[in-house]
Amino acid sequence: MKGGVRRVSVSVDPGLVDEFDDTINEMGYNRSTAIETAMRDFLAGYKWTASEEGVVAGAVTMIFNHNVRGLGESLTHIQHDYLDVVSSVTHVHLDHDNCLEILAVKGGIQRIKELTQNLRVTRGVKQLKFSILNIL
Repeated sequence: MKGGVRRVSVSVDPGLVDEFDDTINEMGYNRSTAIETAMRDFLAGYKWTASEEGVVAGAVTMIFNHNVRGLGESLTHIQHDYLDVVSSVTHVHLDHDNCLEILAVKGGIQRIKELTQNLRVTRGVKQLKFSILNIL
C-alpha cells in the first residue's frame, strides 16, 4: 500500500454490522480486510457501469442452448472479432441441451462492453454475466 493506511469511521445500522461481522468471521476475514475488499468490488462495478475508459480484467460467463442452429459458429465468430480482449475460453457441457462458456477477458472497458452486448443478444444465449476486476 502506498502511504500506509487511513483510519475511517462510519455509521452503520447495528443489525447490518452484526450480520457483516458474523459473515466475515465465518470467512476468516477481519473487518478491515472485508471492508477494503467490498470497496474494491464497489469501485470495479461503478467503473464498469459509468466509465468508457480504463483497462479491466474479468470473466464473461454465459449459458446457451447448443441446439440452436448456427449458434456455436456465431459465438466463435464473435469471439474471433474480439481477440484483442479474449484471452481464453472454457466450454462445459451442462446437459443434453445446455452449455456453459467462460471467457477470460482483459482490455479496454468499451471493447469488453461491446463483446458482452454482442454475445448477449445472440439468439440461443440464455444468460450472460460479466464479473469484473480492476487492474490496479
